[in-house]
Order: sequence, then C-alpha cells, then structure tokens
Amino acid sequence: MSKLSKIFSLITAPIARNPEFCFFMYALCMVSALCTVKYEWKQELYDYAWCETWVWVYAAAALLALLPLTARRVARGIIYTVCYVVSTVDVYCFVKFDSALNPSILMLMSETDTREAGEFLSQYVTADILATNVGWVLLVLLLHILWSMTRLSGIPHILSRIAEGVTAFFSRRRNWLAVPVAIATVACLLFSFANLKAMHTLLSMKTIGDVEHRLTEKKHGEQYLPLYRAVFSVYANRLTAKQVDVLREVAETVVTDSCSFRSPEIVFIIGEAYSKRHSQLYGYERPTTPRQVEMQRRGELVAFTDVISPWNLTSFVFKLMMSTYAVGDKGDWCDYPLFCEVFRKAGYHVTFLTNEFLPQPKQQVFDFSGGFFINDPQLSDRQFDKRNTRLHIFDAELLADYRMIEEEREAEGDTLQKGNLTIFHLIGQHQEYRLRCPNSRRKFKVEDYAERTDLTNPRWKRNLCAYDNATLYNDSVVAAITGMFREKDAIVIYMPDHGEEVHSRELPHFFGRMHSTKIVKRLAREEFEIPFWIWASPAYRKQRPELWAEIRRSAALPYMTDAIPHLLFYLAGIHCPYYRPDLNILSPEYNAKRPRIMKRQVDYDVLMNE
Repeated sequence: MSKLSKIFSLITAPIARNPEFCFFMYALCMVSALCTVKYEWKQELYDYAWCETWVWVYAAAALLALLPLTARRVARGIIYTVCYVVSTVDVYCFVKFDSALNPSILMLMSETDTREAGEFLSQYVTADILATNVGWVLLVLLLHILWSMTRLSGIPHILSRIAEGVTAFFSRRRNWLAVPVAIATVACLLFSFANLKAMHTLLSMKTIGDVEHRLTEKKHGEQYLPLYRAVFSVYANRLTAKQVDVLREVAETVVTDSCSFRSPEIVFIIGEAYSKRHSQLYGYERPTTPRQVEMQRRGELVAFTDVISPWNLTSFVFKLMMSTYAVGDKGDWCDYPLFCEVFRKAGYHVTFLTNEFLPQPKQQVFDFSGGFFINDPQLSDRQFDKRNTRLHIFDAELLADYRMIEEEREAEGDTLQKGNLTIFHLIGQHQEYRLRCPNSRRKFKVEDYAERTDLTNPRWKRNLCAYDNATLYNDSVVAAITGMFREKDAIVIYMPDHGEEVHSRELPHFFGRMHSTKIVKRLAREEFEIPFWIWASPAYRKQRPELWAEIRRSAALPYMTDAIPHLLFYLAGIHCPYYRPDLNILSPEYNAKRPRIMKRQVDYDVLMNE
C-alpha cells in the first residue's frame, strides 16, 4: 500500500507543489485562446483546446516539481513573465491588426529601432485598449498579482482563507484525487496527440517552403495558443534567415560580362491566380480580355499557347522566378543569384512595384514566405533602385506609384541609365475575387450564368461572376500599363504566378487551389496552365523586326516560367555566367523537350499525353 501511496503522491505532486501555477497558467492560456477567435467569421476554438492546454500545464508543473524550492520559484517567475508578455502581445496584435502573432509581425518587430518603438507605443498603446480583449488577459494578470500579494502578506483575507481551504482539502484527499487526475491527464493526452504530433512535424521542416507546403494540408497543427504562435514565428524567421544569409553571400559574387541594352525599356507584369480558361484571349466565351484581344488584333501582342507554372503556390513560384535557378538544377534556389541583382550589375535601373509583398502585420505565412527575400533590407538594395511603399485595394493605383517614382527620378536627375526594368506585381484575381474589382467596373451579373445549371449552389455562381469581373478589371490594368509605354521603345512581358480552379464543368465543383491533392490532368489544366504574352510598342517592333519575328515564331513552344530570367537576360542583351540559352525560349538553342516538372512531382507533358 505504501508503494501505491508513493505512486499517487507522484501523480499529484505537480499540482500540490505548483497549485497557483496550474490555476493561473491554465486560465491565461484559455482566456488568450478564446480572445483570438474570429467569431464574426464563424470561427470556432480548436475542439481539444481545453484538453491540450491541461497537458502542457501539467507537464510544465511536473518539470517544476523536480526542482529544488528556490530554483522552482525562479523558474516559475520566468515562465510567468514569458507567458503574460507573449499572451498580451498576441491578443494586442489580434485586436489592433486583426491578426495574432505571426512571422511577419515578429520580423517587423525585429527591424524596429528604439525611436520607432517609442512612437508606436505612444500612438497605439492607449487606455482604451483595456476595453478590448487585451483587458481580459490583463485581468488574469491582475488577479494573479492580487492573489500573490495576499498570500505573501500573511494578512487574513478571503483569498487566503480560500487558498488554505483548498490546500487542506487537497492534502486530505490527495491519494483519492490521484486517480481522476491521472485518468483526466491521460485522456487529454490521447485527445491532443494528433495535434501535438502535427505541431512537431510542422516545427521540424527544413525550409520555409516546406513549412508553407505543410500549412496547405488540412491537419497541419492548430496554433491556438499564443506560445504556439510565438514559437512558430521564431522558427519561421530562423528558417528564412538561413536562406537570406546564403542569398547575401551569393549577391556579393554577382558579375556580368557585358550588356548591349538591346531593350531599353523592359516591363515585367506578374499577375496572380489567373485561370487561362477564363481569358477571352485563349478562347473563353465571355469578353473578359477585350483590350488584350484588340492588342493582338493590331499585331502588338503575341500570346504564347503552351506555358505552365512550376507550382500552384505564389511563394514557390516567386522564388523560382526571381532566382536564376531552374527546376532540376543542383542545390537550392537561394544558391543562385537573383535576376534583378544581375540587371542592376549590368547597368539597368530596376523598379519594383508590388501590391502583395510589402511587410504588414496581417501578412499570412504564404506572403511572408514569398516576400522575405524581397523585403530584406540588404537584398532589397541589391535588387532594386526604387520601390513602392504601400499596398492598394485595387491594382490600378500602382500606376500612380510608378508615375510618382518617375517624377522623383527626374527631380533627382536619376534618369541616365541606358536601360530600365520595371516590375509590376499585381494582386490580380487573388481570393476574395469580389474584392479585386471596383463596384463601378463590374460588367458581368449572376443572371448571365443562367446556362450553368450545374452550379446548383448560388454561391458558386457569385464566385464565377466575381472572378470574371476581376479578370476584366485586370485586363484594364495591364492595358493601362502598356499604354504608359506605348510611346517608348518598350517591350512588356505578362505572366501570372499560377492558375486557379474556378468552378470548371468537371465535378466536384471547386474554387481556389487543391494544394494537397495528387496532380491529375484537371488540376494541371486549371492550376498550372497560365496565360503568357509579350507586347511591344510600335517603336520597338519597327527597330527590331528580327527579334519580333523570333517572338512570334516561339509562341507555340512549350515553356515553364522558372526559366523567365533567361528570356529577360536575352531581351536586355546581358552576357553573364548565369545566362543559359537552352532556357531562353527565343534562342535557337532552346530545349523544347526539357521536362516540365510540377511541384517537384509530375512531368506535365507526360501526364497530359497519357
């Protein structure tokens, strides 16, 4: 019986030696978790949050119980400080930025100096914050402080009497309580095991790309606790820091042999989530791209017909597109120079205008992963001469950013370069589709899709209608961009990052991207096949008839967009160690039989020819 008593005593020891810790840390975790659920979006708290939180609290209390009394008190104080600070910051970010703690917020915090931190605190940390969800976290902290003060003061008080009563009750029935404590803890562990395993897997990924891909899977780990989000944010920043370090080292070695500035004005437009099957330019029945069709009719635009993306995730595409690495090369994408670095080294002035990849608190992991190497201060300076500083609701506002930058350049006398590379990164048709087109520019109505009797859910028709309106608006934006360069000696390349599934007639109906699904023909058609075209101004075509003829002859060749830097090098006339003619679709040496591997898994051409 004595052995059994010892076992019972061991089971209850974590609670007996740390009762205050168990109560207040459990309360803090659950209050913080409940305060960071977006109930207005019909979100719900993770089902086993109550169980999993107890597993962590009990485990921490068990470790504390092993320490000597003095060390235990110090350790508890450290844990209290960390947990209250992290929880307060997490809930504060949720309240102020509509996003709990994430890698982007941590990155922004790390780049904030003392002056900026002081300005932030004076502007955003005000008394009214107590009336928000942050107040609940601070209430737990206040109660904890009052409890501790009362207990340490030794003055008889209702709280001290409660504490004494609970302690006495627990001491008298400690052995009897061991059984329910053990059963409850084991049950909580069993309920939580799947999520704990998923979190372990997530935090064992080798690269930020692997992390992002893991997050596209359904059971990727529920980060319902502030400490989960803090640990994940630190981990994600550490992964990106490793690749940033490699990229910085590579940037120091960038060289070019010569540059003829064959194309004085190169404009590269990067779209977002563009379904080729919703482009009138490629045969869609609705007039979603009338301006592009007109440019093609006038002989200004050449549409390439067999182009795919290597991934259906923006961040993966951006890394492959911006790096001179190509799928199948040795090493990783960060082991190779970024093509904008090469352009700057060659003497081009590089302007980058993005409507998606600027650091912001609400930035999701996917945008963080795609933009960290663009937004790193050192790498940004290596790649770009000018950048925009804010995001916009609609893409057309990027044109005003471009005009402002050009005015600044003229005022600074910074217009002596022989060549300009201007990159427009649009938000395009990114979900939510209804947010990508101004109300005044919407042409298509839900009633126009009456013939789609297969769309039995009214929401599906609304999605389809919104996507087509976003595509029509995108057509006006790219036409406006080409219009700005019509009187210049300019060439414009347009490509989106990837395709999009938008309620095709194949069942089941779906919109977005099926990230974790095996790649089949339908997925390859909808999510990997993309529009791709090249436009040239009248002056450009007149002065380079041979080059324009090369572009037209290449329009039907198979192509994958990880090779885009080599086309750009050729158009610019840059001779450098990184240029490969076998990846340049305009070169006689172009390898049209190169395997086009999607998601490092499937050869597109083999799949589609089965």
